[in-house]
Amino acid sequence: MTSLTPDRLRPTIEQCLRQLQDPWSGVSLQQTLDIESASVEGQHLSLVLAVAYPCNGGLQAIRTALEAALLRLDPVEQVSMTFNTRVRPAGSRCTQPALQQVRNIIAVASGKGGVGKSTTAVNLALALRDEGASVGILDADIYGPSVGRMLGVKEGQRPGSLKTPDSPHPFFRPLEALGLASNSMAYLVTENTPMVWRGPMASGALLQLLEQTWWGELDYLIVDMPPGTGDVQLTLSQKVPLAGSLIITTPQDLALQDARKGIEMFRKVRVPVLGIVENMSLHRCSQCGHTEPVFGEGGGQQLAQDADTCLLGSLPLSLRIREQVDCGLPSVQARHDQPERHTADAQLYLAIARRLAARLASLTHNRPPVITSVDD
Repeated sequence: MTSLTPDRLRPTIEQCLRQLQDPWSGVSLQQTLDIESASVEGQHLSLVLAVAYPCNGGLQAIRTALEAALLRLDPVEQVSMTFNTRVRPAGSRCTQPALQQVRNIIAVASGKGGVGKSTTAVNLALALRDEGASVGILDADIYGPSVGRMLGVKEGQRPGSLKTPDSPHPFFRPLEALGLASNSMAYLVTENTPMVWRGPMASGALLQLLEQTWWGELDYLIVDMPPGTGDVQLTLSQKVPLAGSLIITTPQDLALQDARKGIEMFRKVRVPVLGIVENMSLHRCSQCGHTEPVFGEGGGQQLAQDADTCLLGSLPLSLRIREQVDCGLPSVQARHDQPERHTADAQLYLAIARRLAARLASLTHNRPPVITSVDD
């Protein structure tokens, strides 16, 4: 049993943190928790700890493991812990005025369309919000914007304008939707207006939406990318200091093949790949309950191993998820508005969001991404 003398208070607690594993990132708690204050009065140890990522729903596992370790210290017989969320910025922040208060920009991408990328991006943004973060979402799919509809934004709603003393030009004021700051090309045109643009025009529109929207103070800005590895993806990767990327795929061989290309693209421009989400991994029959991996199985895990990253989670092929997002009430939000129904899917998104945020906090806060040319 270690004696907790005043001069050994902080080093002893740090040693405890080093010996315990963060349940959401797999690294030691010392890498994801900061000691803000510590004091001992008699046999009562009081701690205030800062968590480097949002995990309101996952704190109990951390609290239980840490309390058990601290109670083994002499003379501690009672432990009080307060947790605060202090999301760390991963690397350098963007120099553009509208983005200077955004701590982390995360690109959600896929090698091909139809894998549920936008549905996943919206639900993960809402899950990060529920876990205690301030979150924004940018619909960067210029040709097929869908985030606004998924968030329940009504046709015809437009972002406002905002002027700042330092800029002669006004900024977009993002629309607030389900607690998220959001902007999308869909807010600026009608649903039936096609974007008949060549690549450079689409890339320019993306940068305008990103850099001329006054996002305010955000822990995370989720960017829902268009599918593929074209001009828009490269423009974002080269012009903006991305904290990391998230790859969405299905277990199908063709989808996995395209997902590999997406991973290699981000690595080419030195953007960390934080992990993979396998969508439509399993179908459960609503009549008999039989489960079947209709798109194959094990593909996401194998891709994660091959690419030296991690599988953050798997999601089912679910009619419920599709219906909810189509009516502007995504699964994570539906658990609040319809608490008696449909919470299982939301819990999957919440767990993935914790792992994503924890991985970013543990892997990249001391390794800023480098903006480079694809020719490097």
